[in-house]
Amino acid sequence: MQTPSLQTLPPATPRALIADDQPDVLTALRLLLRNAGYQTEAVSSPAEVLEAIKQSNFDLVLMDLNYARDTTSGQEGLDLITNIQTLDSGLPIVVLTAWASVELAVEAMHRGGHDFVQKPWDNSRLLESVNTQIEVGRLKRQQRLIEAESRTETDKLHQELEESQEIQAALMPKAPPSIEGFDIAVAWRPARAVGGDYFDVMKFSERHTGLCIADVAGKGMPAALMVSNVQAVLKSLASDAIAPGDLCFKVNNIICDNTVSRRFITCFYALLDTQKRKVSYTNAGHCPPMLIRDGSCQRMNEGGPVLGVFPDHYYFQADVDLQSGDCLVLFTDGVTEARNASGREFGEDCLQELLTQSHQLRAADLRDRIMAEVNEFSEGEVYDDATLMVIKVD
Repeated sequence: MQTPSLQTLPPATPRALIADDQPDVLTALRLLLRNAGYQTEAVSSPAEVLEAIKQSNFDLVLMDLNYARDTTSGQEGLDLITNIQTLDSGLPIVVLTAWASVELAVEAMHRGGHDFVQKPWDNSRLLESVNTQIEVGRLKRQQRLIEAESRTETDKLHQELEESQEIQAALMPKAPPSIEGFDIAVAWRPARAVGGDYFDVMKFSERHTGLCIADVAGKGMPAALMVSNVQAVLKSLASDAIAPGDLCFKVNNIICDNTVSRRFITCFYALLDTQKRKVSYTNAGHCPPMLIRDGSCQRMNEGGPVLGVFPDHYYFQADVDLQSGDCLVLFTDGVTEARNASGREFGEDCLQELLTQSHQLRAADLRDRIMAEVNEFSEGEVYDDATLMVIKVD
């Protein structure tokens, strides 16, 4: 294979640590990166990766997930990502994969991976990813130095955060629209000044309303910037003329094209037909909403993977007929993953039990009770953005 030309590299010669237990793969990767102007160091085990990072500075780790002790599950590689993050949380990680598991790829991103490239790799795609992640990583480190050295810059950042908080709050609906036959209440609580949760209730007509809840991976300003992007895309595409599965397909492709760092979004979108009392939905990797009916709970799982990672992926959708007395609850993981002092999570089982006991309440009262229970459980500590939408059928 010919080595493609590389776009302009960062000013200093970048150093990449390559980890794979296959000697021929290591040789090929070292040759590719050296010809592109990189310094490289190659290792063949997780232990050698960690030792190399302790001994030297690197701009990026390019690593496989499977090693000699664990050649199929990827668990050894996932644990290595976690350990790398512990040593250097700012070190970019690009993961090489020889499988097409959506769940494993998403977990790698959750653990701290910044991008992934499938084997056999395309040289252009691999070099583009490596160069981008090194550039992004260096920019982040430079920004940290600037903030540490200048109190003025820190004060300015606080001011910008306050302004960003006001802007983000303005993007969220101040109150759900009035929908005949339905009672809707929402709680939105970012963990920081700005957050990565998004919700919307879009009344297209007297008959049709769009319901959306989404969660961007991460917290703070980066997640908030992504939220504004998601909100703009959804608002521009959503209508009563587009099915939820088709909407998520289009949104996903746009996000994939505009997300350099491969930051992903979980999303649940539904189209409510008040005349037929039916909801059509698709779930893009989000916490499955709970539909409480006569003391039982139905989870809404149908859909596809998270948004922003897998382009051109089809999203399935499902229809659910609603009945008088039904209670539909949409939530982000900040609700169920709220932790107490001992580290135990509130949990989906606890939320379901609370809903089956209290689903007769009005939407606003049920919302308040859930958030109060979560707040009491976590003793007021907020670890993650939390959003809750309660929909009662009259």
